[in-house]
Amino acid sequence: MSIFLLFTQSFNAQDIEVCQTCETRSISDAISQAKPGDKIIVKEGVYKEHKIIIDKPITLIGENLPIVDGENKGDIFQVFADSVTIDGLKLINVGSSYTSDFAAIRLSRAKNFLIQNLELRKIFFGIYLEKSHHGTIRNNNILGDAVNEHNSGNGIHLWYSKNVKIEDNLIQKVRDGIYLEFADDCVISNNKSIDNLRYGLHFMFSNDDVYQHNIFENNGAGVAVMFSKRIEMIRNEFKYNWGTAAYGLLLKEINDATIESNIFEENTTGINVEGSNRITYTKNDFKDNGTAIKVLGACYDNIFTLNNFLYNSFDVSFNSRLNTNRFHQNYWSEYTGYDLDEDGYGDVPYRPVKLFSYVVNQIPEAIILMRSLFVDIIDFSEKVSPVFTPDNLLDEEPLIRKYND
Repeated sequence: MSIFLLFTQSFNAQDIEVCQTCETRSISDAISQAKPGDKIIVKEGVYKEHKIIIDKPITLIGENLPIVDGENKGDIFQVFADSVTIDGLKLINVGSSYTSDFAAIRLSRAKNFLIQNLELRKIFFGIYLEKSHHGTIRNNNILGDAVNEHNSGNGIHLWYSKNVKIEDNLIQKVRDGIYLEFADDCVISNNKSIDNLRYGLHFMFSNDDVYQHNIFENNGAGVAVMFSKRIEMIRNEFKYNWGTAAYGLLLKEINDATIESNIFEENTTGINVEGSNRITYTKNDFKDNGTAIKVLGACYDNIFTLNNFLYNSFDVSFNSRLNTNRFHQNYWSEYTGYDLDEDGYGDVPYRPVKLFSYVVNQIPEAIILMRSLFVDIIDFSEKVSPVFTPDNLLDEEPLIRKYND
């Protein structure tokens, strides 16, 4: 029956044109006239409208990127229907609020939506989903003007929304580029989230999500991943996230995850891990970071294998004497051992934790001694006879040559 209704709507669908000289001159009027399944074509021009309510399944498409100016009065589009497409518009001047999360596009309890090819400027929140499922947000260019966290919003924001694809978007200068909360079974791919005030990506309580081929660069605090299970982060780039509380990737209470084939380059800390268990870190490159991996308390049964640790100030920082994590067959640029049997693995195990990293964790100002002879002596003595670092925190078969995937 539903298939029959969908076919009937498609067969009877009509096009409604909106322009300054057309019979219909506003987008709101066109939506009022439209029947389910109709297409509204918005011609080039400037349309000063806000709180445009879409309550029926329609396609809204712009020609030559028409501008919809919300005049700083709040939400521009509010979508309450399933099977809605919004395509090819430029949305500006959302307006900010200390009590409401105004957005360029807000979807509430909607399904099977497509939001694509938009330009968003002078926004508070960009695209805001609440309890909306099975949709796609694709190829949007979102540029905010965030200055302070307390009066800025997120580029793409999901709350209690499942099975959403977020792909090929460019997000800049908002609070958090992409934010997910209680958003399961989502795929975030091929996005570029850069120069944001806080996080390039921030999610929590969101399980079974996949993050792949994204670029997160020069964000205030990097990427934060919290209180989630069974996530996959594959072939992403985490670069140039510098600051006293900045990380390429922050993992807090993440379990049963895969971190694979990512690049962590020139971050204060490549990965900061806390309370996270049974994670496989494999085929990642850690290059020119302050600390490549910082492992804090309650991290058990994690596996680090086939990673490249290249010219980091500290490869691994560890704050406990207890270790149940395994480092196996990684490449370490500071490894000076030998391979007499030429099997590709060092004959001498490598201990990646320097005693001086413990000192810096306790007294950050001590970093000024980093290149001193004193530091070399205490690090060497700890490697010979470990006292502060776990006895079993070592790579017994370090790679002689860099791993190439």
